[in-house]
Amino acid sequence: MDGYRIKAYAKINLGLDVVRRLPNGYHEVRMVMQNVGLWDELTLERAEGGITITTDADSLPTGEDNLIHKAARLMLDKYGCPGLRVHLRKTIPIAAGMAGGSTDAAAAMKGISHLYGLGLSPAQLMEDGVAIGADVPYCILGGTALAEGIGEKLTPLPPLPFCHILIAKPAVSVSTKYVYQHLDASGIEMHPDIDGMVQAVRDGSLRGVLERMGNVLETVTVPAHPVIADIKARMRELGAADSLMSGSGPTVFGIFLDRGKAEAALERFRQEELAGQAFLTTPV
Repeated sequence: MDGYRIKAYAKINLGLDVVRRLPNGYHEVRMVMQNVGLWDELTLERAEGGITITTDADSLPTGEDNLIHKAARLMLDKYGCPGLRVHLRKTIPIAAGMAGGSTDAAAAMKGISHLYGLGLSPAQLMEDGVAIGADVPYCILGGTALAEGIGEKLTPLPPLPFCHILIAKPAVSVSTKYVYQHLDASGIEMHPDIDGMVQAVRDGSLRGVLERMGNVLETVTVPAHPVIADIKARMRELGAADSLMSGSGPTVFGIFLDRGKAEAALERFRQEELAGQAFLTTPV
């Protein structure tokens, strides 16, 4: 096989709780993760040596700081593959709290396994992927899952009941590192009911999920970027059953039960200036 094309799906956090700050500086989290039908596309080709990345996103670095490059270097070194060329077609918003970099890295790892016939299992790829980033194992697994530890301990869950998901990213970028550095983990007053949400997913109760949506990182990101609160409120005004910031932000998603309302809300967001990017999608 000389070439391989693969989709890299974005994620949202239906629930995100931080349990505590660990002695090593990381944070122990409990999250319900969900893939959505918004994706980047990677085209991978064998090369005689080295790693070359090209992309249609001018703002993305393509050198050693790129997570695709880091994932490729890990795979090539560990499994003895000679080289790789990757072209990334970018659709997932950048620095948006949707694991765009992590899902690209995960797709690269899966793609290299296919391209070079390594036959690596998802479990092996997930074990390798945690060295690239805490979200990478989930992005390899995909679907609906409970993530614990620093995000690498994963429990697959049944699919989220069908709904319409409006995604809106304001024209600001957020550093995940900044958000966690400024989070007072010991001072969080309201923790989302992650156990209850997991049970609601297992029961197939979208209403139960909606009642428990929460993200403790909003306590840092929203004061820094109040437009996030404005987008959440606007989504509810336009018919969302509920809305929430994804990850460390600034992307906001709204869950709609009615497709007509969701499509009308998408049109309004594209007309208004609250969000620089807006998409309508469904769970994957």
